[in-house]
Amino acid sequence: MKRLSFIIILVLSIGSISFAQNTDDALKYSRIFYTGTARFMSMGGAFTALGGDISSLSQNPAGLGVFRSSEITITPQLEYFKSGSSFNGTSSNDFLYNFNMGQGGIVANLIKNESESGLITLNLGYSFSRTNNLTQTIVVNGISSSSSLADYWADKAGGFTKDQLSMSENDVLDAYLAWGTYVIDSLPGSDNSYGTVYSNYGDNLPSVYGQNMKRVVTNTGYTGEHAISIGGNYSNKLFFGATLGITTLSYESKYEHSESTDVTFPSKFKDFDYTLYYKDNGTGFNLKLGAIYKPIEILRIGFAFHSPTVYHINEYLYDNISTHVYGDNYTASNTATRFSYGLTTPFKVMLGGALQVKKIALFSVDYEFVDYSAAKFFETGDGFDYTKKNQAIKQSLGASNNIRLGAEVRLSNIYLRGGYGYYGKAWKSNQDNKNQDYSTLSFGLGFREKNIFADFGFSTMANKDKYLLYTSSAGSSMSDVNMTRNLFTVTFGYKFGY
Repeated sequence: MKRLSFIIILVLSIGSISFAQNTDDALKYSRIFYTGTARFMSMGGAFTALGGDISSLSQNPAGLGVFRSSEITITPQLEYFKSGSSFNGTSSNDFLYNFNMGQGGIVANLIKNESESGLITLNLGYSFSRTNNLTQTIVVNGISSSSSLADYWADKAGGFTKDQLSMSENDVLDAYLAWGTYVIDSLPGSDNSYGTVYSNYGDNLPSVYGQNMKRVVTNTGYTGEHAISIGGNYSNKLFFGATLGITTLSYESKYEHSESTDVTFPSKFKDFDYTLYYKDNGTGFNLKLGAIYKPIEILRIGFAFHSPTVYHINEYLYDNISTHVYGDNYTASNTATRFSYGLTTPFKVMLGGALQVKKIALFSVDYEFVDYSAAKFFETGDGFDYTKKNQAIKQSLGASNNIRLGAEVRLSNIYLRGGYGYYGKAWKSNQDNKNQDYSTLSFGLGFREKNIFADFGFSTMANKDKYLLYTSSAGSSMSDVNMTRNLFTVTFGYKFGY
């Protein structure tokens, strides 16, 4: 050991922690899994060519032109999230429940003509709906026999002296925490190469692993949109609309990584715990344009274009490490930091077709294209250069093709519904999550009686992930994760202004 300090608590002041924004964040805030009314959800969200539902304001605003009367709806939803992980032969499971308000909105009829030509209706609408539920929890637990998070920090610290580790512009402040708590230290005869506690800092090679490793990830939050829309009906052939989207983003992420061992080390090392927490809040703006054309009575064709959403995001971040080594407890933490950054999400293009069989049944299909490599971070006043992060986005993400299907059958005043969705791969073929895609399955029923209605919907979304705990010269730790998200939605609505 080249240094020995009996300072039990070490606090490090920093300016900005630049590792906070990464490709995962760009994808997470760009992806949209539409939620809305129970009818919308139970039909898989396939409403590009249908309209007539308040949720379509955030998808294809031309759907607003389909309304013949004013309407108000409210939709609470219950979410059940379940995850399972497998790490080096050890399986772990976790789950959580979340109750929230998924949608609420109103449509007001401004113009209504009885003729069958010209401008028949013009409607104004407002809706709030969640565009992505970000709440989830994952537990990864098992024995690591070949590497440690400490190796990641030793690699990251390489090339920097201990004084340089404390400089925020070098982006190694988490490695400085590891150095300050004896998880890593400089190698014999060097001031910028590092070893870990598992090799007694290079004095006893090779490293001795076999420690128990646990990672607990807890995320809460959502993205949502306030849609202010106008839409009309021209000659019962062409429906048109536009939406100003005011998006909101609220997200908290906390991961706790711990390693403990029963091996007797010269340093008397027993365990360490690392915690990283950050919170994002943001507001963004976008514009949506759409049209629905009805060439014949039973057929509708829909098109929608979504401009990029431009976010301004405020972030709060801190991390800390605590260890048991040399018979004492050591704690190091970075001063909590607040800073801002911008994110531009990709544009989206949607095409849809729908068949209406008299008043008996509806069938719809949607296609959506989005190129996630077009997402970009930008600075909002601090002068930070996001060039490398944006290059990483272009190199890691690609275009995705999404499909949604929906159907509805009417039995008097009872409606039976079903839907399916496929959200294609966003990661390029050279990435660990190159096969990550999402599938949804949904069903529901509705009741209509004069000017009131009530709908119930259930949807489930499943996907598989490769969760990377860390990568290092000693080896990487990867866990297979299966996730299932179930949503129960109920919509209550009232029609007026006939």
